[in-house]
Amino acid sequence: MSAAISVRNLFRYFGALKAVDGISFDIPHGSVCGFVGANGAGKTTTMRMLATLDYPTMGSAEICGINVIDHPDKVRSLIGWMPDSFGNYDHMTVLEYLDFYARALGYTGEERKGRIEEVMAFADLMPLADRISNKLSKGMTQRLCLGRALLHDPQVLIMDEPAAGLDPRARVELKHLIRILAEEGKTIFISSHILSELGEMCDSLLFVNAGRIVHHGDADSLRYGSDATGGVFYDVQVHGNPDSVADWVILNHGVEVIETRKQGARLRLPDTDPARAAEVLKGMVKDGVPVIEFHREERNLEDAFIDILGQLEQGGAGLTAPPDLSTPDAPSAKDPSISEATPPGP
Repeated sequence: MSAAISVRNLFRYFGALKAVDGISFDIPHGSVCGFVGANGAGKTTTMRMLATLDYPTMGSAEICGINVIDHPDKVRSLIGWMPDSFGNYDHMTVLEYLDFYARALGYTGEERKGRIEEVMAFADLMPLADRISNKLSKGMTQRLCLGRALLHDPQVLIMDEPAAGLDPRARVELKHLIRILAEEGKTIFISSHILSELGEMCDSLLFVNAGRIVHHGDADSLRYGSDATGGVFYDVQVHGNPDSVADWVILNHGVEVIETRKQGARLRLPDTDPARAAEVLKGMVKDGVPVIEFHREERNLEDAFIDILGQLEQGGAGLTAPPDLSTPDAPSAKDPSISEATPPGP
């Protein structure tokens, strides 16, 4: 089965600016993928191309096996697009707003009424049915935008910064809705600056910088990542003399004290092999070191992202390159169907 979202050698230039610079990735069906990057990194441009709102300079992208350039109408029936901001209408209630879009999507009669009720119930919009749609709070507005995106029951949701500007309660509610949608088998591609929340709800994370993918993996691979030479760090705490850790390390090769601490030390092991860590702990206990805590250090995702950017500035040392998904027959910028076409409307 093809991936829900498949991107190959995708470029988008605006004059001399390379907004998207040859990215390739796959997102499996039924998964939640977080898209992370600084402002101007290429997130929204990539999402707009996937949503058929912009053309690539070259490269290809598919939604559920359908090319977004060749068959935009088919793709639009498969995706729900939730932009970071969206148009609204004066003097139109929430119910009227959803009814308008349901009609535009071709729903009629009882089917339209039933579909609107389903969406409003899911997004908790029933209490807001008679509220004016452009007079809602940010959290309510995002729920309305999500409801609109779900009206035609799409297989894939593309969500650009849906949590931006939300208060903590609204973020929790949105995260809950996203997890329910994922459990129902929908594929969700979501960008955000709130990395901790992406880590909690996403199966994988894509980091983009200057239009290029610099990391593609799960959150744990970042939280428990290694340093530039493959080493990992452990926090060791002991009962009694904290120097007992450093004294033990002196007599055991392959372990390094990075920092002495009040109750022990921070150690560096040369690789990520858990068996190696188990041997170190076993050796300490056997030699009488009174270990009361021994665990691998966990980075928060913000620190991991900053570390990756720092490594890029130093020439990329220690970075794990994303898998090579390039294809030799990617469309050329000279293809008139790509480079000379006018981007389609929403």
